[in-house]
Amino acid sequence: MTELTFSKIDQTVLDTLRPASGRYWLVVFLLALGIMIGASCWLYQIFTGIGVAGMNIPVAWGTYLINFVFWVGIAHSGTLISAILHLFRAGWRNPIARAAETMTVFAVCTAGLFPFIHLGRVWLVYYMLPIPTQRTLWPNFQSPLMFDVVAISTYLTVSSLFWYTGMLPDLARIRDTAEGVRKKIFTALSLGWTGEHEQWRHYTRIYLFFAALATPLVISVHSVVSWDFALGIVPGWHTTIFAPYFVAGAIHSGLAMVLTLMIPLRKIFSYEKIITVHVLESVAKTIIFTGLIVGFAYGTEYFIAWYSHNMVEMDTFSWRATGDYAYGFWIMVVCNTMVPLLFFFKKIRTSIAWLFGISIIVNIGMWFERFVIIIGSVGHDFLPNAWGLYAPTLVEMGIMLGSFSLFFFLFVLFVKHLPSVSMTEMKESVAEGEGHGH
Repeated sequence: MTELTFSKIDQTVLDTLRPASGRYWLVVFLLALGIMIGASCWLYQIFTGIGVAGMNIPVAWGTYLINFVFWVGIAHSGTLISAILHLFRAGWRNPIARAAETMTVFAVCTAGLFPFIHLGRVWLVYYMLPIPTQRTLWPNFQSPLMFDVVAISTYLTVSSLFWYTGMLPDLARIRDTAEGVRKKIFTALSLGWTGEHEQWRHYTRIYLFFAALATPLVISVHSVVSWDFALGIVPGWHTTIFAPYFVAGAIHSGLAMVLTLMIPLRKIFSYEKIITVHVLESVAKTIIFTGLIVGFAYGTEYFIAWYSHNMVEMDTFSWRATGDYAYGFWIMVVCNTMVPLLFFFKKIRTSIAWLFGISIIVNIGMWFERFVIIIGSVGHDFLPNAWGLYAPTLVEMGIMLGSFSLFFFLFVLFVKHLPSVSMTEMKESVAEGEGHGH
């Protein structure tokens, strides 16, 4: 980082906005195709009925809720890296903060679709809005569905403002180098930024304010999502550990997704001098920490089930580890708690291939964690005659493919048309002499 200058930072980032190659548009086309498959499956479900999904009695919550919790979790790392580490003045966050904030916004947008998809009759969402209606109805704020709507809308609003505010100086920099229609677009987006001292003073204050506001939001939003489950009396759900457990898991999966996105970005856009191995290593160290917290939460769940001597709780947790979905449980345990421990070895956490591979493994494990929590409880409830199994249908798999395609589609478009690294914060790092020796 010591070799970087202000002009080199500008040039490296601005070079990423040049006209795209045919290979780029091929990736965009394939992701758009995935979105069309997901949208087609959703339309088919709307016209045919939600019975085309595999959800039934007793397992009425399936992949739609699993994916909802997964994407909300992915969204949380952006706020962790951008807000919390900004407050702690951790310099290694600067090269990846912009992409992490972007990931937050797009993951929240993707997650926000799933309450609508799970609703089935999506046009009835009108009655979930807190507005006077001809039936004088008011939303039931004790409903988990309303929890999700409130949590998602609040988090999307704050994270979008935080993301856009941080981009203002960079948008103005692009405006100054652009021509024609592009210049007009960036002139509108930069909101009259001129770089005067007074603007910088207001900018640094409001950015700090959003960082301080977003930090408790990380905890509150995913705690609210965890209450979808914890407020029920279903065995395996009705526990006070769910709020911190979900928050730690969300950050764990989000950090892994940061590595999954930043490593290809680093290679494609020649960001090696900006996104250094030290930056990726710091993310890997944080993954060790969150992985240990998640592992502690898994152990606590089993300890409390045993300590309570509640027969139903003990049987439910025993079934999770040895029953029909035992494969999901062991994938969860191995991928989320054991595999990240490899990052204790410096050779592994400084190897790009290992970092990328482990990040994907952690995300697979975190998806199965949500699978085990949701299916592992409602499929094995209090009464043996109510037990049942669940398997997702092709429609659900198509919608899941569409959600992943949508997330990566939005991110791929972003990195080619807007600055994917914060030039402002990178210049601050260089000016402060951050990163010496790395």
